[in-house]
Amino acid sequence: MQVTTLSLLDILSGAIWTMISVTLPILLTAMIVGLFIGILQTATSIQEQTLIFIPKILAVFACIVLLSPWIGTRMLVMTREILGQLERFIQ
Repeated sequence: MQVTTLSLLDILSGAIWTMISVTLPILLTAMIVGLFIGILQTATSIQEQTLIFIPKILAVFACIVLLSPWIGTRMLVMTREILGQLERFIQ
């Protein structure tokens, strides 16, 4: 079976959507925590620039730990899809 540009684009598109769906919850968590801490800093007039990093790091770490089974499953499905079609790309 011959590799077509369409099949390569399908795999690339699937990989990009997998990457977006895996990283989006983590990025949204960091954004929401940063926004909350920013509002809290504005309300309390605390202008410490380093205050935002520790809560953000902890929230992102917790998000990664909680979502790691789902992330692993999504990555495994994508890897199996790519490796399942590997023989088509070698020819």
